[in-house]
Amino acid sequence: MTIKPAAIAVGSLNQRDCTKPTQYVILTSAVFDRILTQSSNPRQRDMALDIIMHPHPTLRYQSKPIRRVDAELRKIVDEMFDLMYESSGVGLAANQVNLPLKLFVANPSGVRGDGEEFVVINPEIQRPKGSEVAEEGCLSLPGVLGDVKRPKSIQLSAYDLKGNAVDVTVDGFLARVFQHEIDHLNGIMFFDRMADDALAEIAGRIQEFELDFRSRQSAGGLADDATLLAELTQWTDKYA
Repeated sequence: MTIKPAAIAVGSLNQRDCTKPTQYVILTSAVFDRILTQSSNPRQRDMALDIIMHPHPTLRYQSKPIRRVDAELRKIVDEMFDLMYESSGVGLAANQVNLPLKLFVANPSGVRGDGEEFVVINPEIQRPKGSEVAEEGCLSLPGVLGDVKRPKSIQLSAYDLKGNAVDVTVDGFLARVFQHEIDHLNGIMFFDRMADDALAEIAGRIQEFELDFRSRQSAGGLADDATLLAELTQWTDKYA
C-alpha cells in the first residue's frame, strides 16, 4: 500500500530491531506510541521476490491460511520489508510478491528505522466501526491513487510468526493500512472499493497497466494466467 500521510490521520503483528537478531512479538497498545531506534542501512536482498503488477492473476487469488512457519518463511518476511521500503510503501501483502499465503508486512511510517514494523499472519477483521474517506495507492499499481471509504476502527484477530494469537482493536491510519493489505489477501484491489465517479477518473491509468500486462503475455514474455496460477501450488503445498 502507498498513501499520502497528510491525507488522513489513519498495510503482522511484529516489532523488529534491525540492530539485533530478528525478534517477533505480540502487538500491544504501547506499540502505537513508540518509535524504535534502528539501523538505517538497508540489507542487501538475497532472494528473488519482486512486486507483481495488476492485473497479475495472483492479485485476485484467495490467499490460503498459513499452517506452518519455518526459516524460509522468515527470510521471505525480511525480503518483503526490503521491497516495501525500496518502493516507498507502508504495507505489502504476500500475494503482491506472488505468494498465495495469508501474510502481510507493514510499517505506517514507510521509512526504515522509523515507526513500527508489523507482520500479520492469517488476519481476520471483526466489529468495524465508523467510516472515513482517504486517498490510497498500491505498490502493484504504482502512481495510481484514489479515495477509498473504510471503517475507522477494526478488531483484528491474527497470529505472529511464533504462532501466538493476537486480538486487538486498531484504529486510525494503521487500521486503514491493515484493511488495505487484508483486502489484497482476499483478492480485492483498492479501486474495487472506490465510488464510480472516483474510479472513472483513474480508469485510464488502470487500463494502461492491463494493456501492458496482456501485451507481454501475448509476446511470450509472461506465461498465461492459468500457468501463473498453477505455479502457486508449490507454496500452498508447503505452507497451507
